[in-house]
Amino acid sequence: MNNANKPGVIVEIRGDEAANEMFTMVRERIIKPLVDVEIQSFDLSLANRDATADAITLQAAAAVKEHRVAVKCSTITPTAAQVARLGLSQRWKSPNATLRKALNGVIFREPIVLDSVPRIVPGWKAPIVVARHANADQYQATDFKVSGAGSLTLSFTPADGSEPIVREVTTFGSDGGVALGMYNNTDSILAFARACFRQALRLKLPLYFSTKHTVLKDYDGVFVEAFQAVYQSEFAALFAQAGLSYEHRLIDDMVAFAIKSSGGFLWALKNYDGDVQADIVAQGFGSPGLMASVLAGEDGETCLFEAAHGTVARHHKRLVQGEELGANPVATIAAWSRALEHRGTLDSNAELVQAAGAINAAIRATVAEGVMTADLAVLVGGRPVGTAQFIDAVSSKLGLQSVSR
Repeated sequence: MNNANKPGVIVEIRGDEAANEMFTMVRERIIKPLVDVEIQSFDLSLANRDATADAITLQAAAAVKEHRVAVKCSTITPTAAQVARLGLSQRWKSPNATLRKALNGVIFREPIVLDSVPRIVPGWKAPIVVARHANADQYQATDFKVSGAGSLTLSFTPADGSEPIVREVTTFGSDGGVALGMYNNTDSILAFARACFRQALRLKLPLYFSTKHTVLKDYDGVFVEAFQAVYQSEFAALFAQAGLSYEHRLIDDMVAFAIKSSGGFLWALKNYDGDVQADIVAQGFGSPGLMASVLAGEDGETCLFEAAHGTVARHHKRLVQGEELGANPVATIAAWSRALEHRGTLDSNAELVQAAGAINAAIRATVAEGVMTADLAVLVGGRPVGTAQFIDAVSSKLGLQSVSR
């Protein structure tokens, strides 16, 4: 690649377990041999986050903000049991949450549709992109057990000294129960709405937003009002010019519509709803290994790409026991290719965009020839290959030398 056209930096965020094994193989066997691009690397493995008191996560977030293009491997958010077993200094927070907060970003999850892989929901022909509002709600709620009889109240004390708002929630009997206090922020909801409308325009997809506002009249109602206000004031004309539509639907109705549809839309959801529906959509298109994820920053340009499947702990246990790694690397390869494409787009570097396209074509050609990991082979009755063999097959399609060990 010409030095004059050499692209900017891609920030690489390394992670944990089997996901990191795949991530490294893709970088070494496909990306580095194919393109000349500067990679700035940050090790966000659980061990290194503990060793650096999690300073490495903040450093990575700053680099992503600076360079605007990043590719991330899945990382571990430790449980209490892992803290004790691994001898960690504390129970470190999710690095994903830190990155989302730093970028004020929204997670978009998009299935990788391969024509040669049968879909569990056969009617889905075009991608369904799930936008998850990854802020607060159940994930930052306060919950606790109630051991006996008593009253539960919810109160808000205004900072300006005005009259507090107090609501009685329920009265518990002698057997007690459980309680949950949940919240969200208006500025985050508005930023989520804007990000969804921008992404729909970028992908040229109609946008649907679904809630249960008939039950949570005030809570979900604020989301509905925010989306409608942002749409009318900022995006209605742009959507009309692009021939796109926006609609809010009750989530019950939207789920039925999604299953019966042929796909081809962006589906915006609150935090928990988005978490669950993204997994359903991934499985419906064939495998969680075919679900890509992008954290899109508030500026509309900063993007962090990753596979949506997590650290693949089940495969990692087998790898540690000496078995061959058999996890599906398609989403990991796609994360790298999308980072290359975005870097190329920002830099007006056609060569880099073409390289990303070539990688995507190589993935499709490899699977079409029957070379696939076990999660896909079971759908077509083929004989599965391991992770390394699949990556090398894609590399070979690109005319690169195999580096299998």
